[in-house]
Amino acid sequence: MQKTSTDDVTEYVTVLIGGQLFGLPISRVQDVFMPDRLTRVPLSHPDIAGVLNLRGRIVTAIDMRLRLGLVRDSSESKPAMAVGIESRGESYGLLIDSVGEVLKLSPESREQNPINLDPRWGRVSGGVHRLDGQLMVILDVDAVLAMGGEQMAA
Repeated sequence: MQKTSTDDVTEYVTVLIGGQLFGLPISRVQDVFMPDRLTRVPLSHPDIAGVLNLRGRIVTAIDMRLRLGLVRDSSESKPAMAVGIESRGESYGLLIDSVGEVLKLSPESREQNPINLDPRWGRVSGGVHRLDGQLMVILDVDAVLAMGGEQMAA
């Protein structure tokens, strides 16, 4: 890997959601935790897994598989981890399958979304990075949170 100065790299926390690799800008990640004692919220959208108390804060837990339309099989286990995000004074826990490593990537290696990408994905993706035979989709955290309860799946 080519050495670059710290001024021209972006750090991403890698996460797996429904078998897909995503990158979250590290500047947006507050913490990573194991969600415990989720309380369901009646009449909420299906992708709202519930709320939980995390160190004195009420956190809305969002099932990212459902939010992104990545649910394939009902026999798959529930997401086991969460990434803590703050947005507009609210705390969210994005439920994911697993967290990977922190990658430092040059903005020059980021590619634009393919033109044939579904427009719904285009709204939440900030581009892609090619990593050793796989693509890492950069998630636009604000766009994902703004989806509100819309599901990606048609």
